[in-house]
Amino acid sequence: MKKSSNNKFISLLQNNRKFLIFILLMSVFRSAVADWYSVPTGSMQPTIQEGDRIVVNKMAYDIRLPFTDVTLISLDTPKRGEIIVFESKAADLRLIKRVIGLPGDVVTMNNEVLNINGKTLTYTPSSKDNPLKNVRAITYVETVDDIQHHINIDNSASDTYSNFPPVTVPEGHYLVLGDNRRHSADSRVYGFVPHNELKGKATAIAFSVNYDNYYIPRTDRLFQDIYNL
Repeated sequence: MKKSSNNKFISLLQNNRKFLIFILLMSVFRSAVADWYSVPTGSMQPTIQEGDRIVVNKMAYDIRLPFTDVTLISLDTPKRGEIIVFESKAADLRLIKRVIGLPGDVVTMNNEVLNINGKTLTYTPSSKDNPLKNVRAITYVETVDDIQHHINIDNSASDTYSNFPPVTVPEGHYLVLGDNRRHSADSRVYGFVPHNELKGKATAIAFSVNYDNYYIPRTDRLFQDIYNL
C-alpha cells in the first residue's frame, strides 16, 4: 500500500512538473526580484490611491536570498523622494511611504513645511484634482532634491503631525512620511525605518480598482509611472 502511494505521488509530480517548476520560479521571482503591493489606505494620496496595485522592485537596494531576509549583495540605498515598501516591526504592518531623511540628515517640520539640513523645501499650490472628499484639503507640489511630488494637507483634520523639532536620522535608518500628511502614520508615529526592513522601491502602478464604485478598474491609472503622477 505504501509503495503504491509513493508511486502515485511520484507520478503526480512527473505529470505536473512543468506547472510545479513554473510555480517555483514565480515564487522565487516575487520573493527576490519584483512583486506588487495592494494599497489599502489613503496615507499616500494623492500620489497613490486606495485600490492601487503598486509594482515593487525588490532588487533596487539589495539582492536577498529568496524567501529570507538574508542580504547577499547590497546594491544601493534609497534616495530622498523615493517611495519605499517595508515591513515595519514597530507598526507590525507592511507600509509604503516616501523617504525624506537619509542617515545623518537633520530634519524638522514647522507648520507642514520641511527643512532638511538647514534647507527649507519648496511648496507650490497645485491644480491637481484632490481625491480627498473634503473641500478644505489643499494639494501642493513638494520638491525633495530633484523629485517633485504632490502632497495633501487636510485643513479640517488635526494638525498634531504638522510640527516636529529637529531630529537626526541614525546610521542605517530612514525618516519616511506619507504624502497625505495629516492622515499618515509614519516616522512621526513609528520612528525611523531600519534598512533591513526594506522590501524594495515602488516604481509604478500596475492597475487600480475603485473601492467606492464596485471595484471597477480605473483605466487612467493603468501602468502609470509612480514618479510622474
